This record gives sequence, structure tokens and C-alpha cells, in this order.
Amino acid sequence: MKEPEARSAHSNRTPTLGGIAIFAGTMIGYFLWQPEGETHLHHLAIAGILILFFTGVKDDILVIAPVKKMLAQILASSLVIIGADLRINDLFGILGIHQIPYLFSVLFTIFIFIALTNAINLIDGIDGLAGGIGLIASMIFGSWFLLNNQYPLAILAASLSGSLLGFIRFNFSRTSKIFMGDTGSLILGFVLTLFAVKFIHLNTGAGAIIDAPILAVVVLIVPIFDTLRVFIIRIMNRRSPFFPDKNHTHHILIAQGLSHFMATCILCGITIGLTGIFLLIRNSVTTTQSLVILVCLFFVYNYVNYLLIKRVNYVDPTTAILEQQKQTKREAKARLQKIKRMRRLYEN
Repeated sequence: MKEPEARSAHSNRTPTLGGIAIFAGTMIGYFLWQPEGETHLHHLAIAGILILFFTGVKDDILVIAPVKKMLAQILASSLVIIGADLRINDLFGILGIHQIPYLFSVLFTIFIFIALTNAINLIDGIDGLAGGIGLIASMIFGSWFLLNNQYPLAILAASLSGSLLGFIRFNFSRTSKIFMGDTGSLILGFVLTLFAVKFIHLNTGAGAIIDAPILAVVVLIVPIFDTLRVFIIRIMNRRSPFFPDKNHTHHILIAQGLSHFMATCILCGITIGLTGIFLLIRNSVTTTQSLVILVCLFFVYNYVNYLLIKRVNYVDPTTAILEQQKQTKREAKARLQKIKRMRRLYEN
């Protein structure tokens, strides 16, 4: 059960093992089929999902150290990166870079897996958001895989989409609510990253989508932008980038008086809208120009969040508690120093 706390967007104790249902729905849906073209990559992907499944279940029930979760993510991603040679080895001319060395591409792809998996975990703060973004991304990548005869991945994407659709129904329920927990977010983040990297990997040679890396980022733009934003703010405030707070965009939208459903619809709508726009303009701009547009969008995203914070004078309650604790420590330290000075005067 998830206990309400300062960072929670909920006020009631809620079950957190929805990830088990997502895992079961995805695996059962996938193994009902016998797709043509199944390779070692797909077997290694299932092995990676199993590793993260057991890691997430243990973390949801007993809570494990972040380092152990990170090691599990590295192991799961290394299976497909090294075992199946699924790497980002071409940046498609972004900033003039094309082919990249093997070792760097392995490390870079492992970083991408870890970053995106944790980005999905970070946006899982209100009802429907992580599930909704995952559903949209799975349907987009799955459609492309189907159109390009990548049937095993298309079936995996369809299975994940179906399990997420079933989960979202209960995630929004008032009487039977459940969270996906770390089990769900770890599996969802890993599989979506697998789809994104494979999408980029397949777009090489003739007929490739030139700005495939940009399109992959746009499909997952909400978790990527949100994670970058909160990490930058935490570092600027001289806190660890991994310090948990309530400064995410979905928290700010809730502070505007929106319901969880409305906040989720806005962020999912942004994902669909921007993906559609980039698909329309991809033949009209270069990859570097697309990257510049993406950077400009990130600044706009930050500015809109700033305006929303100013609009309702939003203060992150987690930060406020931390500042109060620091103030209490400063006052206690000042009193202690005063007592020491009085003692020295008395002794003299």
C-alpha cells in the first residue's frame, strides 16, 4: 500500500502492485502469438523484463536501495545492447555526427535506457499519466513496427498497449484504485526505451526516417522534458538531482485546480500534437534544425511552467518542509553557539 506523504497527490492508502497486472497482461498477450521473424533480441528483451519485474516487485513490497535498482536496470539493458547488439551507433548527422565508436555507443545506449526508464518512473505522480504516455508511445511505435514488418515488436507493443488500457481503467477508479508502482514503471520504461532504440536502429540506409532520433524523443517528450527540468532546478537549488520533490509539471497543473484526468489529458495531448507536427515537417527541415526546434520547445516548456507557478504562487511543499528543517537547524546551532559564548564568559 502507498501511504500518503508530503509528495503524494493522493490522500488515501492505495495498492501499488498494478505493475504485476501490466506484466501479466503484456506477457500473456505476447505469447498468445507466434510471430514471424522472432530473434534472439526478443528473447533477451523478455529476460530483461523478467529481471525488472522481480526487482520492481521487491521494491514495491520491501523497498530496495536505489543502487540495486540501478544495477538491475544496467543488467537488463546490457542484455539487449551487448547480447543482441542493439545500439545507437548513428546520430544521423545531428551536429555533424554520424557513426560513433562501439564502446561509446554501448555506454551511451545504456545511459539512454537508464535515463528513460527513470523518467517514466518520475512522471508516475498522478492518475493515468505514466500509463497514458506509455499507451500513446506503444501505439505509435507499434504502428510503425507493423507497417515495416517488425511483427514481434508490433505484437509486444500491442500487448503492452492492451495491458495499459486495462490498468488505466483502474488507475482512475474511485472505488478500486491501484498504482503501477515501481514494477510497472520499470517494465514500462524499459520496453518503451527498447522500442525507441530499435526504431532508431532500424532507420538506417535507404528509405530511413532521417530525423529518427528526434522523432523518438518527441514521442517521449513529456517524461524527457519533465526530468530535465526538475534535475536542472534541483541542481540550481544546490540539491541532489535525485532529491524527491513536488515540482513536476503534473504537480503544477494540479495546483492550478485541474483534476488528475484533465492534467493527464493535457500532457498526453501535447505528446500527440507534437508528434503529429514533427511527422509533418520532418521532410522540410534537417536533423540539426529539428534539434534546434526541440531545444526551443524545451525553453518554452520551462517558461510556461514558470508562468503557471507565478499564477497561483505555487510553492513545492517538499522544499518548504526542507527549508523549515534547515531553518530549525540554523536556529538550534545559533542557540548552541550562544550557550558556548555564555559559558566561556562565565568561566573567565
